[in-house]
Amino acid sequence: MRDAVAAPTHSPSRVLFASLIGTTIEFFDFYIYATAAVLVFPKLFFPASDSATATLQSFATFALAFVARPIGSALFGHFGDRIGRKATLVAALLTMGISTVVIGLLPTYHQIGLIAPVLLALCRLGQGLGLGGEWGGAVLLAIENAPPGKRAWYGMFPQLGAPLGFLAATSLFLWLTEKVGDAAFFAWGWRVPFLASSALVLIGLWMRLRLTETPAFARAMAKHERVKVPMFNVFAQHTRALIAGTFAALATFVIFYLMTVFALSWATSKLNYSRETFLIMQMVGVLFFALLIPASAWLADKRGGHFTMIVATVLIFVFGIAYAPLFAHSGMLFMVVGMCIVGITYGPLGTVLAQMFPTAVRYTGASLAFNLAGIFGASLAPYLATWLAKTYGLAYVGYYLSAAAVLTMLALWAKPREAM
Repeated sequence: MRDAVAAPTHSPSRVLFASLIGTTIEFFDFYIYATAAVLVFPKLFFPASDSATATLQSFATFALAFVARPIGSALFGHFGDRIGRKATLVAALLTMGISTVVIGLLPTYHQIGLIAPVLLALCRLGQGLGLGGEWGGAVLLAIENAPPGKRAWYGMFPQLGAPLGFLAATSLFLWLTEKVGDAAFFAWGWRVPFLASSALVLIGLWMRLRLTETPAFARAMAKHERVKVPMFNVFAQHTRALIAGTFAALATFVIFYLMTVFALSWATSKLNYSRETFLIMQMVGVLFFALLIPASAWLADKRGGHFTMIVATVLIFVFGIAYAPLFAHSGMLFMVVGMCIVGITYGPLGTVLAQMFPTAVRYTGASLAFNLAGIFGASLAPYLATWLAKTYGLAYVGYYLSAAAVLTMLALWAKPREAM
């Protein structure tokens, strides 16, 4: 059923900006945690007797959010499919924003002992719940307002929130490390990005409270297509779409977190890069990530999202083979090539996943697929990659990435026909 062809109730610029601003804020919150998990939390929230163990413990709290994200998908997806996209997006943004601000207020291990990492873990769970509900709603806000032939183009605007949030988070951390010095940074400077998130959340709330429901959702409600428990419906009637969607997104998550969290940790601890130098390299790479998202969305509207994802997955497989030698040879070239590929796979991903599910369960189905992929593809990626690199060598991190690409290719081959 072609349910996204009605004229939007808002101007395209308002719809697209509202979808973009929310995901930018959410990913900013998520990435400041990811950066702090490498640079700050091992020293301030865990026992300092063994730095390697502290880093692995910090990565474990990083992984908690990915466990929480499918729960957030089911929770917020339920209300998004039952009562509407708008109210659910507001609730998801508040959940993420409050959790992030509280992290900036937490006492450290040296102040309250083991309670500190416990509180940190609880806040991280809150971040995961919020982002689990945010992404799917933002994508649907865009594509359910899209005119014919432009679903991928509209759907890529929420995806742009990832590089924009990353650039904002990394820029702020980089500026702080350069301006305040190490002592002040670890004393109070690391808290600034978390507390600054409150201002961004207010902007996002203002934008979203001005919206109304998408035409597709309004039409589904008029036809009484609402289901009682969307999550049960997804598992019972759309099992193939859920499994295929989860693994179709797997390689996207693996490559992104190997290029960001793991790469930053490995480069600064094993390859003698300074923190500032490698953060700048990552920012350059993320610029290419941002540039390739609209390019891949344009290709997806011309040739199809399925075709574009297959091209991206082949590139991920090849990059996995070259991962270790490229990383060792040139950190900058490694970041640029890798993040270009991330942009190609990430641009059409939201649209591809959303099109697998009908309107009545689309929020729940697309969100669950995306966030279950986060568990399998991202939550353990920094941890597993660190273990593989220390145990067998950096080349095995690349083989891990190539194996994920094979699973994604099989999922793309097996995915059901589009429901939109």
